[in-house]
Amino acid sequence: MSTILLIILILIVIGALPSWSHSRSWGYAPSGITGIIVIVLIIMLLTGRL
Repeated sequence: MSTILLIILILIVIGALPSWSHSRSWGYAPSGITGIIVIVLIIMLLTGRL
């Protein structure tokens, strides 16, 4: 389960990088959502629910 979550998180991080011309206008939204997901996963790991 944690391996699948790690792979999904890596794909989200790569997708959040504004390296394509159509994604430059998105601003900080994709990286902000990625940060929230990372914080939630860290909290779940620390509480033992993951």
